[in-house]
Amino acid sequence: MLSNLSEIKIHRVRWGLTLGWCLLIISLFYDPLSIQLTEPSNVLSPFRLNIENCVQVQGECLQEMPYAMGTSIFWGIVVPASIFILLVLGHEFWRRICPLSFISQIPRALGWERKRERSDTKTGLVRQELVKVSKKSWLDRNHFYLQFSLFFVGLCSRILFINSNRLALGLFLIATIIAAITMGFLYGGKAWCQYICPMAPVQKIYAEPRGLLNSKAHESDRKPITQSMCRTVSQEGKELSACVACKSPCIDIDAERSYWDGVSNPQQQWLYYGYVGIVVGYFVYYYLYAGNWDYYLSGVWAHEENKLANLLNPGFYLFNQIIAIPKLVAVPMTLAAFTVGGIAIGCTLEKLYKAYQHHHHQSSDTLIIRHRMFTLCTFFIFNFFFVFAGQSFIQLLPAPLPAFFSVLIGVCSSLWLAQTWQRHPTLYQRESLASRLRKQLKKINLDTAKFLDGRSLDVLSADEVYVLAKILPDFSQEKRLETYKAMLHDAIDEGYVNPANSLESFKQMRQELSISDQDHDTILTELGQEYPDLFEPNKFRSRENTLRLESYRETLLETILHAWKIHPEQTRVADLMKAFSGETSCEILEDLLKSLSPKERNLVQELRQEYGMTRDDETDALKHTEPHQLWQAIAERISLLDYISTRREEQLRQIFKEIDTDGSNYISLDELQTYICAIAPHFTNVQIEKMLKVADTSGDALVSYEEFQAVINSLKSQTKQIP
Repeated sequence: MLSNLSEIKIHRVRWGLTLGWCLLIISLFYDPLSIQLTEPSNVLSPFRLNIENCVQVQGECLQEMPYAMGTSIFWGIVVPASIFILLVLGHEFWRRICPLSFISQIPRALGWERKRERSDTKTGLVRQELVKVSKKSWLDRNHFYLQFSLFFVGLCSRILFINSNRLALGLFLIATIIAAITMGFLYGGKAWCQYICPMAPVQKIYAEPRGLLNSKAHESDRKPITQSMCRTVSQEGKELSACVACKSPCIDIDAERSYWDGVSNPQQQWLYYGYVGIVVGYFVYYYLYAGNWDYYLSGVWAHEENKLANLLNPGFYLFNQIIAIPKLVAVPMTLAAFTVGGIAIGCTLEKLYKAYQHHHHQSSDTLIIRHRMFTLCTFFIFNFFFVFAGQSFIQLLPAPLPAFFSVLIGVCSSLWLAQTWQRHPTLYQRESLASRLRKQLKKINLDTAKFLDGRSLDVLSADEVYVLAKILPDFSQEKRLETYKAMLHDAIDEGYVNPANSLESFKQMRQELSISDQDHDTILTELGQEYPDLFEPNKFRSRENTLRLESYRETLLETILHAWKIHPEQTRVADLMKAFSGETSCEILEDLLKSLSPKERNLVQELRQEYGMTRDDETDALKHTEPHQLWQAIAERISLLDYISTRREEQLRQIFKEIDTDGSNYISLDELQTYICAIAPHFTNVQIEKMLKVADTSGDALVSYEEFQAVINSLKSQTKQIP
């Protein structure tokens, strides 16, 4: 939902939140203003201390003094707001506005990222590339344990040192900022967010499989920019993907895919059940320490004086008795016990639930059972968290707002529960395949209007797409096989499936399109013959890597076209068409780049480094360019219609050859129609058909060079008539 907000708008929001965060940190070191709001004599302030109120800690009234509000605001407003955003608005919104994620990208914005030299085994050329966390490295294999350990240490530190100590909290936040910037320098992409940030486990709990208002990335027709993935804005104001494939699967690209990919991993059990345990233990400890709930709910813990002096004092107070275990030991002991207990109870309940389902002859699929247990964990801990979190501020609101807030939490979490409970891997796969089918139906230009009652293909549900494919009279068996072949090719190319498991993965699609297993094997054989590199076993394929190549290709194209817009004399459309095609070669691209200025060539080199492009990567990226998208990009940047219509004969003939991909000296009407739509998008299909009928004087449904000239002249004359 919010993934479609422009990067320019979100960038302003990020700056505002980051500046606010920095101001809050400054207030932790110097704040002469907010302390006045807590003065007992300030009758106009809702935050003034009530000196008659007694908050007991271990049987004695805690003496309160006027205090600066920085710590109370951070723990009572900022932290609860982040949890609410994650579950309701989703990870795609949180990640895009998170100040720490923004700050971690400072090295990238300044061009200070660490790079290493990489030698091309074929040519011997040495290129620099961005350093990324390598797969199977220690950090890649153990980042879950590292992040959860940091989260555990952080909660312990909160209770012991940081909660009410403004200096400690300020230093902690500054240290976190330095760590985020350091990770941004050492590794490319969102390495801090993916591998180090202690909030990452929390984000997985509340944001996967997706937030209440989160978009569905797998239903987006494989768009180059989805959810909260890295993006940038070109000099022309166009939003571009900046994905460098730092993590696969990536929660920023498709949160639900990331969830289903890891749901069977034992680490997920420890995360969900352990998180429930540690959060319950965190809040319960305040009761175990003070002997009452008022100590936490009043918010006095966020401005308690001399907290460091209590580290060796008794850490438990039960049944009006002090238990002589130092607080320094009691805190980690309590949180560890609740964490282990949460894991044990969660695993036990999961087994009992599975046995119950099996006994009653209902679905006992391990993934479904675990998913529903995880869903209940998130639902429970979200509501439990807001029983306590932020209550010291919420209770200051005028009636009935505190009650309304409780209702809001209950309604949002219940809607999320209803939405998430019904999800399962098969449904996700069905929706994902429907998205691929929708994309192919658009390409073959079938007449779908009379079946959609004014709706577009984009708004159809997965079931509606499958029904449409069955009832379309023009969707013959031959076209079904062509569509299936194109979908299978794209899926293998993106790493969505591999040839070995494609039969099982595409089972639903074959059933919907009435395609047999034998047809599948035949198509797979054809793909192997036509695209041998598609079956190269040593080639790494993933959705993230595909997006990396797409991001590089689009950014490279934008860089070249921007240079041409500034220097029109450099424009070489024919060479660009050669470079961005299936017949591309590095020599053609290098020759094209030589026409650019030194500054622009340096930009290209920086792009290659940032995206870690080898010569093979570059060739692979460019040859996957769709002609229609290429022509459309060119048309948007350099007024291609004017360019074509003012070329000399030999240049126009060269353009004709580039469109004539099969070298037959004729252009098919369908192909020419595609290019005209890109060059002059204001023309309707009816207008183009009339033009083509006039141009095709021979009546053979092919356009010769002479007829092509007539079409261009017609385009030019009709464009002049448009107001």
